[in-house]
Amino acid sequence: MPNRLAHETSPYLLQHADNPVDWWPWSDRAFEEARRRDVPVFLSVGYSSCHWCHVMAAESFEDQATADYLNAHFVCVKVDREERPDVDAVYMEAVQAATGQGGWPMSVFMTPDAEPFYFGTYFPPAPRHGMPSFLQVLQGVHQAWAERRDEVADVAGKIVRDLAGRELAYGDAQVPGEQELAQALLGLTREYDPQRGGFGGAPKFPPSMVIEFLLRHHARTGAEGALQMAQDTCERMARGGIYDQLGGGFARYSVDRDWVVPHFEKMLYDNALLCRVYAHLWRSTGSELARRVALETADFMVRELRTAEGGFASALDADSDDGTGRHVEGAYYVWTPAQLRQVLGEDDAELAARYFGVTEEGTFEEGASVLQLPQQDEVFDAQRIERVRERLLAARAERPAPGRDDKVVAAWNGLAIAALAETGAYFERPDLVEAAVAAADLLVRLHMDELARIARTSKDGRVGAHAGVLEDYADVAEGFLALASVTGEGVWLEFAGLLLDHVLARFTDPESGALYDTAADAERLIRRPQDPTDNAAPSGWTAAAGALLSYAAHTGSEPHRTAAERASGVVKALGPRVPRFIGWGLAVAEAVLDGPREVAVVGPALDDKATVALHRTALLGAAPGAVVAVGTPESDEFPLLADRPLVSGEPAAYVCRNFTCDAPTTDPDRLRVALGG
Repeated sequence: MPNRLAHETSPYLLQHADNPVDWWPWSDRAFEEARRRDVPVFLSVGYSSCHWCHVMAAESFEDQATADYLNAHFVCVKVDREERPDVDAVYMEAVQAATGQGGWPMSVFMTPDAEPFYFGTYFPPAPRHGMPSFLQVLQGVHQAWAERRDEVADVAGKIVRDLAGRELAYGDAQVPGEQELAQALLGLTREYDPQRGGFGGAPKFPPSMVIEFLLRHHARTGAEGALQMAQDTCERMARGGIYDQLGGGFARYSVDRDWVVPHFEKMLYDNALLCRVYAHLWRSTGSELARRVALETADFMVRELRTAEGGFASALDADSDDGTGRHVEGAYYVWTPAQLRQVLGEDDAELAARYFGVTEEGTFEEGASVLQLPQQDEVFDAQRIERVRERLLAARAERPAPGRDDKVVAAWNGLAIAALAETGAYFERPDLVEAAVAAADLLVRLHMDELARIARTSKDGRVGAHAGVLEDYADVAEGFLALASVTGEGVWLEFAGLLLDHVLARFTDPESGALYDTAADAERLIRRPQDPTDNAAPSGWTAAAGALLSYAAHTGSEPHRTAAERASGVVKALGPRVPRFIGWGLAVAEAVLDGPREVAVVGPALDDKATVALHRTALLGAAPGAVVAVGTPESDEFPLLADRPLVSGEPAAYVCRNFTCDAPTTDPDRLRVALGG
C-alpha cells in the first residue's frame, strides 16, 4: 500500500512511496498530526543519487519491524534536500552545531513545533563501529519523549535560541579591493596541492568557483601563479578517474587526493560549472585539453541529462546493477583487464590497459579499475585509441545504466544554460546554444508564473509545489544573461531583470544589503536561512551579486549596481579568511574591480560576416564579467545599443567601463586588445 509520498514530484520521495514507513511530505499537516498524537517528528533528509541514503532505506525503511516502531511512536517526514534546500540548510546547521559534522542521510528528531532535539546521519541496522543501531536510537528518543519531556523541551529551546543567535557578522557592505583579493590568492596558494592540483586533502571536490576566480584574477592582473593553479588543477581532474574518460562528464568528488576514485554520482550542477570552467580556461590559454573536456562535458549533459521537455535532469546515481542483481557503486564505470579483453581482444586490451591505467590489482574494489589518463612517456596512435574508446563506450552502454533523477531544478538549469550558451558560442556549436534556449524556454513557460516568481522544481512537465529560493532566481538570471549576450535576443535580459527585481524586493535586507536564501514571504522555518559561502554550487548570495552586477552593466541601473556592491561586503569579510569557500564571490569582486566592461557590437544584421567576427571576439574577451550586446543600430533590444551607429557604414564595437568609453573600432584585433586578449 503506497504511503503519502505517492503523489509527489520528487523522484527521491517517490523511491520511498512503497516503504512500510508511513511517510509524510514536509507539510503543516504532518506537524498537526504529531501534535494530535503527541509524538515527536522524525525528519529524514536525503536525495536520489545519495549512496548511503539508499543503504539506510534498504536496511531500515524497507524493514517491516523498524517501520512498525517508527509508525507507532513518530510522525515520519521525508524531504528531498534538492527540492527543499531551505529545510535542509536550517536543520543541517543544527546537526553541524550539535555534532561537529553533517551529511546525508540526515536524521533529525524534533517536537511538533519543528524544534530539533536529537540528530544524526546514517544509523546502521545493528550496533557497529561504536554507533548505536537505528532501533536503539528510536527507542532512546521515544523513552526520552515519554519520560523526560521537560528535558527534551529545554534542549530543543536551547538549540533554537542558539540558531537564532548565529546571525551573520556581515562586514561593512563594501566591495573587496586589491588587498583583500591578493590575500585571498595567498590563502589559496597555501592550501594548494602542487603535486596533484586542487586544494586540501581527501575527499577532493572540483573547485569550480575558485578556478573562475583564479582565471579572472589572471585576466585582470596578469598573475601567472593564479593561472598555473587553475590550469594544473583542471588538467589533473581531466586526467583522473573523477572525469568519465569514455562518456565525458564529471563525478561528484574524488575520495582520494589524486582524483583517482570518484564518488560516482554525476550531478548537473557540477557538470554545468565545470563545462563553463574548461571553456573559460580554453578562452584564456587555447588549451586543447580544455576544449575537449568542455565539449565532451556539454555533450554529456545534452545526451544523458536532457529531459523530454527540454530541461536538464538533476543527477545520475552512483550505484547500478553489476549484472548479478546487486546494486553496486561504480558498477557502470569500472573495468577489469578481463573485461577489456572480452570487448577488445588481446592486443587492443593491452593498449587500453596502458592508456587508461587499468591494472590487475585495480584501483577500485574487487580488482576493478577506474579509467584514467596517467601521465606517461609512451606515444599512442590517436586514431586507434579513439576506436578503442568507441568500442568500450558501446560495450558499456549494454550494462544496466545508473538511475536518473529526472527532477528539473531551476537553479541548476540556469547554470547549465550559461555553460551551454557560452560553450556553443566559443566552439561554433549552434546545437548547444539551441539546447540552452530550449531549457530557458522551459523555465519561462513552466517554472515562472505571471508575476515572474519561480518554482524550484518540475518533473515530466509538471511543476513542483515548492517556491524558488535565492539561488534559483540568481542562477536562472545568470543563465538568461549569458544567453542574451550569445544570442543577441534582448528578451532574455528582460526576463533576468524580472527575476532580479524579486531578489531586490523579497530576498534583500533593506538595512544592511545582506541577502537571505528564502523570500520574505516564504514559509517560516525555525530560522530564516542565510549562507554566503559556496557549497557544491555558488551560494545564492554571491550568485545574486554577480547577476545583479551584470544586469547593471547592461542597463545602467543604479539600484542593481548598488545592491551588487553591498552584497559583496561579505566577500570582503570572508575572502581573505576562507577563500576556498567563497570562490564565486571573489570572481564577482574581480568583475567589480574591472568595471565590468560593457561591449556593444552593432552591424547591419546579426548574420553579417563582419558583425559575427566582432561579436565572437567580444564573447572571447577574458575581461572579468564583461557583458556583450549585439544588434543593429536601430535595435531597441539592449540599452547598450542606444545611440551606437555604424562607423563609416561598417560594423563596429564600443567598449565602455566606469562611465568612460573607448573610440569605437571595426577591427577584431583592436577589440581583442581592448578586452585584455
